[in-house]
Amino acid sequence: MSELEDAYRLDYFEDEGFTRQECASCGVHFWSRIERDTCGEPPCDDYSFIGNPGFDDAHSLEEMREAFLSFFEDNGHERIDPYPVAANRWRDDVLLTQASIYDFQPLVTSGETPPPANPLTISQPCIRMQDIDNVGKTGRHTMAFEMMAHHAFNAREEADGEYAYEGEVYWKDETVEFCDQFFEHMGADPAEITYIEDPWVGGGNAGPAFEVIYRGLELATLVFMSMEQDPDGEYEMKDGNRYSPMDTYIVDTGYGLERWTWMSQGTPTVYEAVYPEMIDVLSEHAGIDHSEEEEALIRDAARLSGYLDIDEVEDLASARADVADELGVDPERLTDLLEPLEDVYAIADHCRTLAYMFGDGIVPSNVGTGYLARMVLRRTKRLVDGLDIDVPLDELVDMQAERLGYANRDTIRDMVRTEERKYRETLERGARKVESIAEDYAERGEPIPRQTLIELYDSHGIQPDMVADIARDHGATVDVPDDFYGLVAARHGEEGVNEVDAERDERLGDLPETDRLFYEDQDRTEFEAVVLDVFEREDGYDVVLDQTMFYPEGGGQPADTGVLSTDETTVEVTDVQRRNGVVLHHTDGNPGKGEFVRGQIDAERRFRLMRHHTATHVIGYAARQVLGQHVRQAGAQKGTDRARLDVRHFRRISREEVKEIERVANDIVTDNHHVTQEWPDRHEAEAEHGFDLYQGGVPPGEQIRLIHVDEDVQACAGTHVSRTGDIGAIKVLTTEPVQDGVERIVFAAGEAAIEATQRTEDALYDAADVLDVSPEDVPETAERFFEEWKARGKQIDQLKSELAEVRAASATEDEVDIDGVDAVIRRMDADADELRVTANAIVDEGAVAVLGSAQGGSAQFVVGVPDGVDVNAGEVVGRLASQVGGGGGGPPDFAQGGGPDVDALDDALDDAADILRAMQDA
Repeated sequence: MSELEDAYRLDYFEDEGFTRQECASCGVHFWSRIERDTCGEPPCDDYSFIGNPGFDDAHSLEEMREAFLSFFEDNGHERIDPYPVAANRWRDDVLLTQASIYDFQPLVTSGETPPPANPLTISQPCIRMQDIDNVGKTGRHTMAFEMMAHHAFNAREEADGEYAYEGEVYWKDETVEFCDQFFEHMGADPAEITYIEDPWVGGGNAGPAFEVIYRGLELATLVFMSMEQDPDGEYEMKDGNRYSPMDTYIVDTGYGLERWTWMSQGTPTVYEAVYPEMIDVLSEHAGIDHSEEEEALIRDAARLSGYLDIDEVEDLASARADVADELGVDPERLTDLLEPLEDVYAIADHCRTLAYMFGDGIVPSNVGTGYLARMVLRRTKRLVDGLDIDVPLDELVDMQAERLGYANRDTIRDMVRTEERKYRETLERGARKVESIAEDYAERGEPIPRQTLIELYDSHGIQPDMVADIARDHGATVDVPDDFYGLVAARHGEEGVNEVDAERDERLGDLPETDRLFYEDQDRTEFEAVVLDVFEREDGYDVVLDQTMFYPEGGGQPADTGVLSTDETTVEVTDVQRRNGVVLHHTDGNPGKGEFVRGQIDAERRFRLMRHHTATHVIGYAARQVLGQHVRQAGAQKGTDRARLDVRHFRRISREEVKEIERVANDIVTDNHHVTQEWPDRHEAEAEHGFDLYQGGVPPGEQIRLIHVDEDVQACAGTHVSRTGDIGAIKVLTTEPVQDGVERIVFAAGEAAIEATQRTEDALYDAADVLDVSPEDVPETAERFFEEWKARGKQIDQLKSELAEVRAASATEDEVDIDGVDAVIRRMDADADELRVTANAIVDEGAVAVLGSAQGGSAQFVVGVPDGVDVNAGEVVGRLASQVGGGGGGPPDFAQGGGPDVDALDDALDDAADILRAMQDA
């Protein structure tokens, strides 16, 4: 027995009479109080709780959540409020919260900061996009779920003082005992519980783990995170990598709220237990009504649905056929019975997922969490339409948002309606693309590839079953993978979105962190310091001081500039950066290591940056008041003349909204609020203000710097004015879409706002001078001129049409007979519009038109062909254009082209009759 296997031998198991056994079906090892042949998990065993609930009482989601949290509170754990489902609001390496341990990564699990409580219990909403294709089919998978959990954070004695927590709270024996006790607390039969050995690996960590199975259903996972990846490690894990013990070791448990609720009710699937009201509504509108015989068959199929896991079976249809065979029914009949119901289940689950996403402020877009939300919404819409459910999608999502208690339900519904409209427009454009692709592959006799299927969804939002329908109409085939949506989600970085380059100059590691004086007095611009080290670069030097007033670039705020002076020399500071706490001043000269220097910051530049940074906070707050609380920062850049703030929002910002944002922002300025800073404990700050603190990124450390501007509070490392009145004024210059779901607000503050306003006024006065009117009359005059210009354009078009008719009527002198077909071949030096109109008039008279022009310095041709004439206009233009060194083409009835050789125009027209005649003879 290896040391890792020995890690599963617990004193608790021995005291309680458990024995280690091997499953005769799958070969895994498990622990049980009774002797048994199999491990208890499908497909080795069927569900035995359907129609036979595993607990004393039936519980709703809310009742089960409270039962779990109360139990662990009674056993010494502190209850912690759940975090948002958008994990990228407090960490930068993942998008969505997929487990309760995500709440404490990476800062707590690494030991850099302490947990909010130790031990703690939580019920954390999660979203796992990789389960999207299993939802509805397996009876147990939900994309949106709550992970009830209890956690304990431990550090080994030999690491005393190195981490933010120390000692052992509890470990494996206590964790399994807690699990057993909670089962018994709910009325479970302990003899039916099995603990399957299943080593856990993830995110560079690993450890022994148990899957806890009861009556065929996995209800909990107990992970003992105690190892880290190490190429020289003593343990090789199932991912093929080697691992070694780490100084911290963490109890990471997960109890699926939905599955515990399902177990307590014994319904055919988890969905009836979790979404009973919504399933009734959807089934009624979808016209799903089963006989008693059909309901009995559905229950029997549900008992075997543990076999249907897309991640494990090779083919879903074959797995379902196996279920049908065991039930003694026709596979097609079973499929016809279950598929509409599975779609109903998926709609209910997806609507809950969307409620979580939009309720926590995720805005649909083409990247990150916004893309994943859009993908779920479009799939849900397709399922709703496929069942002919006439309930608006925003109402269905709102049903779940109401149950989850979100206050921003109006915004959620607005997001859904806006996305539906965008989806319809996307489908109209994309369908034509699919038709073209389908025709191409039909001609080749090849199926449409999977990669093309994913590209069509990614670029055009076309669902795979829609591609299959269009392909079928055009004689092409397409193989839609069962895990299609999981493949799409993985493609968009669900597993991770960022890597940090850890390489740093080794010399920096020996230097102390630079004391940042600008946090003590942000208005101060002069200071004295000692040069600790100087690094030579290709374009200058990096100077390290023991303390500095120079602000290093960060948080969208550019670095300060200025000078460093000694008695002997003065060097210019052109850039400032911070690396591992050490501030590097990029200079054009070497002040000398060990020298005493005086620093002078460009005061005017600093003040303009401070104004714009504080104004960014004010604009962000005003945008949330005007546009909605879902608005969050997607990026920012401060400057001396202007600044920009990118915000997540689901539609364009209107002119009226811009004016209101300006009004709210300038009210804050004129109220002259104090701008204050504080350094609280991060957990206390998060508890009081939530994760909206991290609009500009997530700072490390146990204490974080908060900036208070009126009611707005953000974690921020930048420099700010002392009072909002110091900003002077804020003027929004422009708004524009950066990408789908992100709007950019460009604004100016203080003197920059006045300068920007004056530039706009200068443009207005210039326009007034040109129009010879007063500035206030410019809009009316410009509108009048524009209407007159449009009217004259229409008049010109009318005159061109009339001229074309005259020219067509007089064209008989140029008319030639081409094997019984009349044709007009003429050079008329006119613009392209006149050529087209004249050609159409000639065609209306029943003749082929071949017109040439040299206007504009190049040769141009237009060819028009009446109906019933066997001449291809595109081919004619192609041959004529080739004679003038160019090309062209078009459909058989009308085409145009040309080339640069004007001198060859007449010769080409002379050959036109022969070209037409050759086509007639062919």
